[in-house]
Amino acid sequence: MRRLLCRDMSPIVSRRLFSSLPPLPPSPLPSRRETHLWYIVPDELKDTSLLNQYMELLSPCERQRVLSMDGERLQKGALLARALVRTTLARYSDSRVDPRSIKFERNKFGKPEMVWQHDDSWTQPSLQFNVSHTSSLIACGITLDVRIGIDVEEKQRKTINSTLSLARRYFSHSEVEYLGSFSDSDTQQREFIKLWTLKEAYVKALGRGFSGAPFKYFTVQLEASKGMQFSRALEVHVEADSDCQYLTNNWQFILFELNSSHYVSICMEKDLNLSGDENDPLRLKVWKTIPFVGDELVSGTDAVKYISGLS
Repeated sequence: MRRLLCRDMSPIVSRRLFSSLPPLPPSPLPSRRETHLWYIVPDELKDTSLLNQYMELLSPCERQRVLSMDGERLQKGALLARALVRTTLARYSDSRVDPRSIKFERNKFGKPEMVWQHDDSWTQPSLQFNVSHTSSLIACGITLDVRIGIDVEEKQRKTINSTLSLARRYFSHSEVEYLGSFSDSDTQQREFIKLWTLKEAYVKALGRGFSGAPFKYFTVQLEASKGMQFSRALEVHVEADSDCQYLTNNWQFILFELNSSHYVSICMEKDLNLSGDENDPLRLKVWKTIPFVGDELVSGTDAVKYISGLS
């Protein structure tokens, strides 16, 4: 990646590169019960000039972190994740915000949050976002006003240790029992990955990170019939722990397959200020994107197959 990406460009070259790009199509804001998900397939982005244009969107610190990573593939993944976040957030500014100008700050647990620049000419939306990536897919989830966490995992992900060995280390007792009820190792592995994505999304939505909310401290509620409990939205049951008052049940989940190759879990905070049933089904729109090149709405197609959370 070092030979593909320019480390430094003059301001004149930088402006010329950016001005030569087509504008990002603006996107309507999501509703309060809606999540927007944008994703990139890294292997489909091989244009060196486009990768360099993405690099120019990053802050100097972001650029330094990308170029300091060991290996071309890791650098490319980090670059695309940061470029996806910036271009996605800029879409919801009604073409008022240059993706290069977006600022971020981190909470005390390290989760990044967007900071709009002060502008009296318009009311900046209260966007929440979260990003997740594997080597083969990078995704960014967007909500309005309510917290969000997402996780993406490859369906065929393999682990060095056995599924039950990992589950005993990280999961709650009831989740270990649930996985142990499957005699088929492939089924057990699939259910493990689904549980992992759900738990990871929940921890990320809390904004505390794995160390702040260990997986053993809560349980994804399961049915005795060897199937995850999915009604209108998957519920998280929180085991009692005096040190974990921040773990609550005020969340809804969506779990789906993407491109028949990945599991994606979205955890979204319930907005109890809304009128109507707080458990109304969540809505989801999914786009495959190559920023500045083209977007494809794939929700409603075979690319998105819901496992839970939507009616």
